[in-house]
Amino acid sequence: MLQTMRSSAKFVFWILAVAFIGGFLLVETSGLLGRTAVTPTTAVASVNGRDILYTDWQRRSQQLQQQQQQQSGGRAMTQDEVRAIENQSFDEMVAEVLLEQEYRKRGIVVSDAELRDYARFAPPPWVQSAPDLQTDGRFDAVKYQRLLGSAQARQSGLLVALEQYFRTEVPKEKLFEQVTSGLFVTDAELWRSWQDANDSAQASFVAFHPAPTDADRNVSDGDLKSYYEAHRSEFDRPARAVLSVLHLPRTVTAADSAAVRARIGQLRAEIAGGAKFEDVAKRESVDSATAGNGGELKGITRGQLVPEFEKAAFSLKPGQLSEPVLTQFGWHLIKEDARRGDTLDLRHILLKVAPSDSTTARVDREADQLAKLAAGADQPAKFDAAAKALGLTAFKVTASEGEPAQAQGRYIPSVSAWAFNGPRIGESSDLFDAEDGYYVARLDSLQEGGKTFGAVKDAVRERVASMRALDRIMPTATQLATAARSSSLEAAAAAAKLPVSKTAFTTRGGMAREYGSLGEAVGATFGLPLNTVSAPIRQMDGVFVIRVDARKPADKAAFEAAKSALRARRMEALRRQRVQLYLDDLRKTATIKDMRKEINAQIRRQSTT
Repeated sequence: MLQTMRSSAKFVFWILAVAFIGGFLLVETSGLLGRTAVTPTTAVASVNGRDILYTDWQRRSQQLQQQQQQQSGGRAMTQDEVRAIENQSFDEMVAEVLLEQEYRKRGIVVSDAELRDYARFAPPPWVQSAPDLQTDGRFDAVKYQRLLGSAQARQSGLLVALEQYFRTEVPKEKLFEQVTSGLFVTDAELWRSWQDANDSAQASFVAFHPAPTDADRNVSDGDLKSYYEAHRSEFDRPARAVLSVLHLPRTVTAADSAAVRARIGQLRAEIAGGAKFEDVAKRESVDSATAGNGGELKGITRGQLVPEFEKAAFSLKPGQLSEPVLTQFGWHLIKEDARRGDTLDLRHILLKVAPSDSTTARVDREADQLAKLAAGADQPAKFDAAAKALGLTAFKVTASEGEPAQAQGRYIPSVSAWAFNGPRIGESSDLFDAEDGYYVARLDSLQEGGKTFGAVKDAVRERVASMRALDRIMPTATQLATAARSSSLEAAAAAAKLPVSKTAFTTRGGMAREYGSLGEAVGATFGLPLNTVSAPIRQMDGVFVIRVDARKPADKAAFEAAKSALRARRMEALRRQRVQLYLDDLRKTATIKDMRKEINAQIRRQSTT
């Protein structure tokens, strides 16, 4: 274990070193320090008056990016992935400042003696899971104490790592203990929760889901504004951008696929001739997740794999080698190691079908031309001229801030992250290099997030129109309910030429799926007297007339047997909920100035001048 820890310490050191040097070189070579809006003292954010430096944020973001790339086998990251990491590091740094301010406010301190006690008697999870500290599959405290007293613990950096960990975690734990003190769950609360999960009912119902008409949408701005003001919190939306996108695909020809098919056939012949499958997989497979362990896939059951692969895998016998198999990922060879019922242990080799060198060279030349004509342009016409010159057709993409862009169900890499990073309307992006080709985007429009009436006016109009449609259908639903009470739900529905839906015995969660959402209809199903037709039950997505046909109460004896475990789980859930609400409230009540967009926009402007 000590050797493992020493190796891990070296690995972490080099990651930090590379991240620091990379960050330093980035700002130095790009001219950020002292020559643009970014200097060594530039704040990327202010949290209750405490600055977070831009360079510190960039350094942490780059460290996380390095770690992510290490885990993904060195794969290049899209701008969407980079932006997600930058947001993560930003949120972490804001939270750290808020917590430190709260520690001071509450007088929370941690002594050296406390740190030593925690290190000795409450080792962190990454220590408890270390293989060399296990005995019979369990953490061995004696081995751990022996390790702490050894010279290797100091030399490997373990003691320093433990101190850093507990200096962060112990004050946080003290704070959370204060926040969650006084929590208690009564037997009555536990029983209600048990009933919610285990009561079941069987119901028949008629559902009305009227579609809004143009007349329903004809609402004055004054009425829309009044509705918005009364429901403001329901219309908080992310910013939206409309972009035009050019895609220069890396085209795969039939000849490319044939060449890879021939190569995987050669590998099959090599294995059939005596070569070890795992050695060939390590040498040839492009599946970074399995190539390192010889293509191993353990515990595979039906439904886990793409259909073509699964069909071939389950047709094999232990020790048998498949013929080449084509899937959406490329050509595969599969070898079955063992079978336990419907569970397989496999090995596989993957060769992706990629464009030939000549095709790649041609596409790269066109990409260079696209970059020269349109990338980074601040004149919209240049984007259109580039499309015409290269024979490309632009397509529209609507992106939401914080989410990757999609068009016709296909992921469009990097353009969403770029769109919300400060470009002006009409500006074109850099050339984005992705696995399936190259992309350039132009920002056509940008709508603020839903914190103003103007940003969500269309959504408010649709909501009001939906409410009006429900108003229109209520008299029809009332007539149906009245008729059903004097005859039956089935007879009344038949006269109105409406279908009656019937459920099996199901819980509240199951009823929510039957009705399409969790709302008033679910509550009525578990509150109405049996065989009674309800009045029309209106909720946001429809109107329901319901009859409860049967009901089964939750098992009280089963509840009593499970009560202790239920209480422990409920208490833990309440603690997590209380802590999250507390952290959310800390952030909501804090004065946080986020300058990322302004700084990035200035950097972009200066880089193009």
